Amino acid sequence: MKICIVSDSHDRAPMLAAAVASAKEAGAEAVIHCGDLIGAMTLRPLMQLGLPVHVVHGNNLGDPVALWNLCAASNGLISYHGADIDLRLAGRRLFATHYPHYGRGLACTGDYDLVCCGHSHAASVVQQPTITGGMTWLVNPGSVGGLGAPATWLLADLASFDFEVCNLA
Repeated sequence: MKICIVSDSHDRAPMLAAAVASAKEAGAEAVIHCGDLIGAMTLRPLMQLGLPVHVVHGNNLGDPVALWNLCAASNGLISYHGADIDLRLAGRRLFATHYPHYGRGLACTGDYDLVCCGHSHAASVVQQPTITGGMTWLVNPGSVGGLGAPATWLLADLASFDFEVCNLA
């Protein structure tokens, strides 16, 4: 299963929609948004793409009531998880948060196959050593909104753990 991982869209709906459309074209079946969405309407164009979207808020929360209303109107397509996401996709255990330090701490536990974070606006893919002697993938897609850095997102293959940092053209 391939997934699209984005973060820090900061109200830039066209950029977010372009990244998710590209990911869908590449075979993505779900989207993880690692926070700083800001306005809920930034997600509205994604409903037309038909992929399930999992969202956390980040340090720029925006309007949580509008976000809840959009989730309700999406008929289950968009899910707002609050501060973090703990879910299974394709038999893999995933965790997502906005903050890199929080993500790194959770990756160190060895409880997850993949931990996603945002906030820094810098894309990265690393294997984090765990306290159990293993490794957990720790990824940050950068800022899909292109704030202070090129606009980037990640395409992740959960079967092979291949990660591609994609630039938004």
